[in-house]
Amino acid sequence: MYNWYSVRKPIRFVANSLEELQEFPQDARRAAGYQLDRIQRRSEPEGWKPLATIGPGVGELRIRAFSGAFRVIYVARFEEAVYVLHCFQKTTRKTAQPDLKTARSRYRFVVRSRL
Repeated sequence: MYNWYSVRKPIRFVANSLEELQEFPQDARRAAGYQLDRIQRRSEPEGWKPLATIGPGVGELRIRAFSGAFRVIYVARFEEAVYVLHCFQKTTRKTAQPDLKTARSRYRFVVRSRL
């Protein structure tokens, strides 16, 4: 019997978000990969929050590792894939405006390129 919950959505990295993720230390990369796998399997990730200011369906993974605090901004509302928009290390209490601007720009690119 076919169970669509067991089928993983592919991940598509927007712009250089894969390189950004690869720059994370190993413990943070591993935690991010585990949470992205949960999203691919249509499960709710741990330690996430919605980022409606970026766009509808955008979420932020909050990764806390020995090496620091990291963020992965993604959108999973589209049926064809999970799009990773931006990955970065968090250095201040509030998310920096340049990081939000990057994610917003990449989100608009995804929406335009899907048409």
